[in-house]
Amino acid sequence: MPMRHLVVPAACAALFFSVSGIVTSSQPDRLQPHAVTQHAAMHWRPIGPTRAGRARALSGVPSQPNAFYIGFDNGGVWRSTDFGSTWQPLFDDQPTGSIGAIAVAPSDPNIIYVGSGAGIIRPDLAVGDGVYKSTDAGRTWTHLGLRDSEMIAMIDVDPANPNRLFVAALGHPYGPNAERGIFRSTDGANTFQRVLYKDEYTSGNDVRIDPSNPNIIYATLWQQQQGFIEGQGFGGAGNGIFKSTDGGNTWKPLTDGLPSVIQANIAIAPSNPRLLYAAAAGSVPDAGSRVNPTTGVVGFYKSIDGGEHWNVGVAAAAGAGAA
Repeated sequence: MPMRHLVVPAACAALFFSVSGIVTSSQPDRLQPHAVTQHAAMHWRPIGPTRAGRARALSGVPSQPNAFYIGFDNGGVWRSTDFGSTWQPLFDDQPTGSIGAIAVAPSDPNIIYVGSGAGIIRPDLAVGDGVYKSTDAGRTWTHLGLRDSEMIAMIDVDPANPNRLFVAALGHPYGPNAERGIFRSTDGANTFQRVLYKDEYTSGNDVRIDPSNPNIIYATLWQQQQGFIEGQGFGGAGNGIFKSTDGGNTWKPLTDGLPSVIQANIAIAPSNPRLLYAAAAGSVPDAGSRVNPTTGVVGFYKSIDGGEHWNVGVAAAAGAGAA
């Protein structure tokens, strides 16, 4: 029986902001008098771009601290090469403007992968038509695979091999389809192999490569389907966070310390890849030890052993009918 779903809101950033230093004016007693005066003159300012509303696709370039890319739900891909002072649209000639994921290859900043489709399941959204690739830092694009995925939530590229990447495909938001789950490419997105899949209703929501060992990959699955009438979508538990230690060939679920996860996003600490964080929405058993689809918990979790065990940092109950 389908169940209503609990959603962890994805991080959305319609604007970037800049400040000319570190704001510490909330504790002026810790500053020297001249520093208080300097900090009092500081202020936040929007630095754009201002087109197309919300965005969740964002990537910097580790070797180029002045360069950033951002993709909007309905505004294409933009680039700044001057720390966000000015922005240039890069995607206006492409057949879709809906962007869910951007990944710059760490070993070659000229190679950029873009996943189209809004990348977040919600009542108002825009779909896309698969993966795009640029080999010249966004000046030109090639339209590649996963054309029927419609919604791509995340792309991660092997730190040492720009042709090896993983894609989390949400799939059709309003109907079942097979082109969803976690995909791997070893030839620069010319072909894809589906490596983690449950069924035609279960989406790939996130995927991350361990920066210290590219054979270790973490991914999340999420069973969901939107309804044409708001509030009539559904989701299910038993999906959650998975780990592969053989480059994506086999996977095991990570469950110790986590609720029965419905939806999750994960992050790996670059300085210590065994340190993981997860924002997860999950169902909890009722008094009869049965999963109740109308109640749940939204939590922020931490693992210090590569996902084998988790501890909750912040958790909040979600009431009936959460969506």
